[in-house]
Amino acid sequence: MSAQKPTIVLVHGAFAESSSWNGVIAQLQQHDVRAVAVANPLRSLAGDAAYVRDVLASIDGPIVLVGHSYGGLVITEAASGNDAVVGLVYASAFVPDTGDSAFSLSTSAPGSTLGDALDAHPVSTGGVEFTIRPDVFPHQFAADVSPEIAELMGATQRPVTEAALSEGLPTSRPAWRDIPSWHVFGDQDLNIPAAVLRAGAERAGSRGTTEIAGASHAISVSHPAAVAATIADAGRAYVASLSAAA
Repeated sequence: MSAQKPTIVLVHGAFAESSSWNGVIAQLQQHDVRAVAVANPLRSLAGDAAYVRDVLASIDGPIVLVGHSYGGLVITEAASGNDAVVGLVYASAFVPDTGDSAFSLSTSAPGSTLGDALDAHPVSTGGVEFTIRPDVFPHQFAADVSPEIAELMGATQRPVTEAALSEGLPTSRPAWRDIPSWHVFGDQDLNIPAAVLRAGAERAGSRGTTEIAGASHAISVSHPAAVAATIADAGRAYVASLSAAA
């Protein structure tokens, strides 16, 4: 593999887990691209970002950092001031500014039905964590995924704390202000309204935006080729920048 080719680091969001990236990783591996799926703790925004920074520090060479859903907040914080990160990809993901939280962004435009789909469970450290009720998970999260796979996703979903979703972005310099970004999302997302995702791409000065008609929130599962293509665009742009600078 070329030394110029970035490593792809994938950060899942709430109610998902690392295997949600399997289809995307398979696409990338066909092109000899190394990809690492991070097990996002989903406990607190600052703590989750610190964990991702530790993962990034273990990787040699340039990195394209990819976030899904709440993972968009995590990568925005984790990549701030990190010269190793050469591209950001937001896959159905929040694009926060300083102080923005998942809760505040998800209600910045109408259309999310997530609140009515959640169950809350107390945690020993205080507060509650949320899961999506299994009976509504397929429709709420993965309406364009086969029922069999959607049910498996519901059974393996990772809970997220209320604290993580309500914590504002800590950094005063969100990563997208300094690192080029690409965006891919669906127009039938029931967790994050498409209007919020479009506004995030515009806010970040997107280098490339792909909106997929009919796609649900589970875009990495239902449209892995489109997500991988967006990641490839970010990688190619970095390699092209090296050639231009030579």
